[in-house]
Amino acid sequence: MIIRRLQDTPADAWAVQQVARAAFRDPFDLPVDGFDLPTDGPDEPDGDRRTVRQLARTRHLVRSDPGGCWLAEQDGETLGVALAMRREGLWLLSLYAVLPRAQGKGVGRLLLDRATEYGRSCLRGMACAPPSPAAARRYRRAGFTLHPAMALSGPVDRAGLLDPGDIPVHPGNATHFHLLDSVDRRLRGAAHGVDHEYLLAHFEELLIADTLAGSGYCYREGGAVKLLAATSKRIAVRLLREALARVPDGVEARIEFLTAEQEWAVDVGLELGLTVANRGYLALRGMRPPMPYLPSGAFL
Repeated sequence: MIIRRLQDTPADAWAVQQVARAAFRDPFDLPVDGFDLPTDGPDEPDGDRRTVRQLARTRHLVRSDPGGCWLAEQDGETLGVALAMRREGLWLLSLYAVLPRAQGKGVGRLLLDRATEYGRSCLRGMACAPPSPAAARRYRRAGFTLHPAMALSGPVDRAGLLDPGDIPVHPGNATHFHLLDSVDRRLRGAAHGVDHEYLLAHFEELLIADTLAGSGYCYREGGAVKLLAATSKRIAVRLLREALARVPDGVEARIEFLTAEQEWAVDVGLELGLTVANRGYLALRGMRPPMPYLPSGAFL
């Protein structure tokens, strides 16, 4: 078996997609962005937005963080992958997956060692962990504190959306990146930086709130709230309610990896008819859960 760096090629991006889909076969173990495999091959056209987004995510990280992207191979077959990144002193694990038949054989440990070595100079770390005992054990042994997380899902009860509140929310664009990075640094100690270029390009909508009392932003894709950060609970609640109001009719809303610190979001979800359930862990090292903050599974 060899452990090598990922290359910025369609073939390597496709290998990551295949391993992730096989590793997270149980839908309750899927990362926040999901891994639905298309029916076409890696060089053929495919209209599935989620697949296009996943392939682009891998290549984005290989370009921005080549030292954090690793792949395990044996006899030409990909057994596992780990995608990690560094953002201003914060180490983040975007994806960590091993084929089921290769688990328990040391493949995951070798990959995680390479990925964590990439963050050796970082004082803080974040990862979203699935609700499996093996994952919890692996992250805890790597020095992470496991914060149990919840998920909200279901159709939005629009009767609860009648009062929009007095904080204006408007669509955002690339001119707002400095504002977004400022909010990120305040909440998690590091900006998303180049990741906002990917998020803006691949998610349906960026929402911005910027007032004298504070600022915040939220990305939405279909019914999913992908990332939300704000300098106050009041602004966070306004952004979340606006994002849920924009979920298309007939599409279920989904918000994931809410720790106990995000009760403001749980309250909004329950008020609008969503159902709460257990959902893995937010794994943190050297930091407490950012608040008010809803992480992205891929970019934290």
